[in-house]
Amino acid sequence: MLLRELIENINIKTLSGGLDLEISHINYDSRRIEPGDLFVAMKGQSLDGHDFIGDAVRKGAVAVLSELKTDAIARKLACESDQMPVLLQVEDSRKALSQLAATFYGHPFRTMNLIGITGTNGKTTTSYLLEFILAAAGRNPGVIGTINRRIGQLCFKSSVTTPESLDLMKILREMADQSATDVIMEVSSHALDQGRVADCPFRVALFTNISRDHLDYHHSMDDYFRAKSLLFEGLGNRGNQGAACAVINTDDPWGKHLMALTPARTVTYGLGNSCDVTAKDVSVSRKGLHARLIFEKREEIDIRSSLIGNFDIYNIMAAASAAMAMGVDSKAILLGIERMKGVPGRMELVPNDRSLAIIVDYAHTPDALEKALAATKQITSGRILTVFGCGGDRDKGKRYEMGRIAGANSHRIFVTSDNPRSEDPASIADQIEKGVIASGHQNYVIELDREKAIRMAVREAANDDLVLIAGKGHEDYQLMGKTRRNFDDRVVAARAASLS
Repeated sequence: MLLRELIENINIKTLSGGLDLEISHINYDSRRIEPGDLFVAMKGQSLDGHDFIGDAVRKGAVAVLSELKTDAIARKLACESDQMPVLLQVEDSRKALSQLAATFYGHPFRTMNLIGITGTNGKTTTSYLLEFILAAAGRNPGVIGTINRRIGQLCFKSSVTTPESLDLMKILREMADQSATDVIMEVSSHALDQGRVADCPFRVALFTNISRDHLDYHHSMDDYFRAKSLLFEGLGNRGNQGAACAVINTDDPWGKHLMALTPARTVTYGLGNSCDVTAKDVSVSRKGLHARLIFEKREEIDIRSSLIGNFDIYNIMAAASAAMAMGVDSKAILLGIERMKGVPGRMELVPNDRSLAIIVDYAHTPDALEKALAATKQITSGRILTVFGCGGDRDKGKRYEMGRIAGANSHRIFVTSDNPRSEDPASIADQIEKGVIASGHQNYVIELDREKAIRMAVREAANDDLVLIAGKGHEDYQLMGKTRRNFDDRVVAARAASLS
């Protein structure tokens, strides 16, 4: 594609060089530059792409878009290289990248409905449920999320919840080429704050809930909410005004704030009688969940789900509400809910030789841990043994709170390592321990080796007890320092049960 065509809708502040230049690819990582590429220099959290412009040019970048004045870059490059690429200056290179990506990949979203799901907890389970519902309605949905991205028989692991805008548009193009009718996207607060989905015209934006998370990045709950609200404030402003819909959990106090911020029509869900979609007679066992879903006080369906968390009724209502907003009938909603058998690492029962109740869950926030523990109380008559830690280089303030919650809701606690990253695992455990002690709980042990901690819990569990292993869920690795080692809570727990 010609550079002239690529930048047609971008406000260029200064320009050096001609625009009738063929661009092979766009890249924001200088290490991946190939001859003929356009390099977009952006500021990151730890590195600044502007520092790598010279590297990109030496690798063959024929054009560079950045936030620096073109004459300043030209002077520097003249001293470093014999090559002089076309130079373009913009106000915001991250915003420009999103626009460039949409143009380069042919605006793939134009042939599909985009559904964005945001919130602290429940995004992944809701995306799975909605995927099955849309499939039951005869549609061909794709999913981009925390665990993977998938469409039909194609499935690829995800490294982040919401990819950078360039990678996202490439994925959307691939899904459009696979004849996707809809793409369900988990949208993180980081992605919203950094403009990764700025050029995605969502037909439906879905809010699950907000509780403490990512305060290492956002610094306050108000900032965290502000990032989440961007999905709803912009809804309908990019060519979808007539069809756009905000689906909001109004049982969550933050959800009520969102109602006033979105220009789109709204569908509300929750257990309150005033909600557009609500549920009655909710019951949960180890075999699953049963409830009556009520749509706009007019239509009711009896649903049965394999999900075993009492909080999963909110994920079910969320998916059903989004489907209703898209015109899906209740029969497909019912079938989709029944056909979805579970989500990896989300209240996942681990099959084992002892037939012991072992649950692996991704709960890594105070609210998620509290809800997971509350759910376990409903499906066991024995003790609850909790194994968990907290991630390193992340919000330190939640460690005490998670310790307190575990202490108040467990019979026995095994404080261990999660993904300590660059932090000292013992220091993280010490912060958790303070919360456990504050709860008045005394029946706990600190074992920093996660495998040993899981083995200890499984070995101590009686037949009517339940072991909850929280924090990592579907992850099949552990990050310790700069080392990434293979580690899967489910595999370790099943092996421990076979040896005990």
